[in-house]
Formats: sequence, structure tokens, C-alpha cells
Amino acid sequence: MSVKPRASNHRPRKAAVIGAGLSRRPKERARPVAIANHHPRLRMDRRALLAAIATLDTDFNPSAGPASRPGPRNPNRVRPTAPPAGELSIVFLTDQALAQLHAQFLADPSTTDVITFEGDPTLGVAGEICVSVDTAVAYAKTNRRDFSRELLLYVVHGWLHLAGYDDLQPALKRVMRRAEKRALALLAKTNLPEIFSLKDPAAR
Repeated sequence: MSVKPRASNHRPRKAAVIGAGLSRRPKERARPVAIANHHPRLRMDRRALLAAIATLDTDFNPSAGPASRPGPRNPNRVRPTAPPAGELSIVFLTDQALAQLHAQFLADPSTTDVITFEGDPTLGVAGEICVSVDTAVAYAKTNRRDFSRELLLYVVHGWLHLAGYDDLQPALKRVMRRAEKRALALLAKTNLPEIFSLKDPAAR
């Protein structure tokens, strides 16, 4: 995998409400998705997460928004398309583990919410999205938001990075925020159940 990591530069906003039940509309040509849960308290509905990714892959239109690269006069500015073909990896980590990746690949030891690694389509790899469960827990608690929706927002944010969106400048960040809202609204229409929950810390 070619490593061009992007750390998230966003402060999550209120996510669309995800309803109950899975959409029965079939998704065609679903990409392979590898899911790794390395957080001791995280529970997830893997089937629902796979359905969410399939919905983004088949139904979300990244090119509906304006071009995402900086510089309105830059001839190399490109419009977001979609994540490249190939396997997508999604990894759920602790703050400490994601901070280690942040330090290793971006020379920044601080915690963050999302780091996205670009893949290599010629090798059948679309990319990898690494998210911090701890950050989602803390942010949801502090801002009185639903934890599952907050963590789903981080996954959507990483998917959008792979689709060509960026958030390193204020104008680009605004574009990405609008794309996040559109993506979450799309997922809300599919009636996904709650994807993520937390184990009781006292449980073994």
C-alpha cells in the first residue's frame, strides 16, 4: 500500500439520525471490506457496517460537490470521484494506538480521530481508514451526541478522503462538511440499525 496518510482536520458535526432496520435493496458488486476491531470495549454490527460502505460505494455521488483541491486557478485541481477499486480496510483503535500511527507517519504524536492511508488499486487495495474509538466516546459524551453516529461519521470522513476530498484549508473543509452531511443523509434513508455500541467496562 502506498502510504500517503491524511490525519483528520475536522471537528465532527451533528450526524443524521440512523433509523432501525436494514435496507433490503441489493447492492451490486460490493467491494471486499476488511474490518479489524482493536478496541477492548467496542461492539459492532459488522453486517450493518458493510451495508453502509456498500451504500456509499454505489449510491453516493462525490462529484456532486465542487472541486476539492486548493487554489481556484490551479490547473491540477481535481473533482472528487470515488474511492478506487479494491479492498477497503477499516481499523478501530484506541487513542494510544492511533497516536502511535500519527507519530510514525505524520511526525505528530498527538491524538486524532481519523487517519486515512491511500491504497494501490494496481494491487487491489483501495486504502485503509483508521479511527479512534476513544475520541468518539469522549466527543459524544462532551457534546451530548450519540456514540454510534459519531463513530460512523469518522468512517464516512475517511471514506471521503479516499474519494478525493480534503480538509486542510477552510474552503476545502467546508466542502467536506457538506459532503459528510450528504453521505450521512443517504445512510439515514437506508434505515440502518445502530452499528456501534460499547461493552460495560465492568463486564469481562
